[in-house]
Amino acid sequence: MQPNLPIRLAEAVLVVLVAACGGENGARSAAAPATSAAPDQSQPADSLALRTPSGAELWFTLAREERDGSGAPCVERTLEIRSGPRRIPVPLLYTRDLPRLVNDSTVSARIWNRCAPGEEYRINLGTGQPVRVHK
Repeated sequence: MQPNLPIRLAEAVLVVLVAACGGENGARSAAAPATSAAPDQSQPADSLALRTPSGAELWFTLAREERDGSGAPCVERTLEIRSGPRRIPVPLLYTRDLPRLVNDSTVSARIWNRCAPGEEYRINLGTGQPVRVHK
């Protein structure tokens, strides 16, 4: 009986580990409700920044926490253009400014980095493409 003891111990350990994990299917089903039930608290909710006369809306969406040179914190946000079912993210432009309407197809906002304002960008409402304003 002694030669089978290590095998039985190994089997017992394996059974305990599988039971503790809930098995492969049990682990997935147990994790799914916790993930879907808990909203992501690290990102602030989307918020309306500007509504144009034509009905297009600019929303603050993604956020990043930054610190200025003295260590003071701030939050910089990206923009998304929403018009009906279309959603157009504005790439690579984190800002703390409220966008400003330039004309019926363009808005303006400054880029921010490490809590400091940078260059002004014009954003095409049809494409979401930001273009730096040269002064």
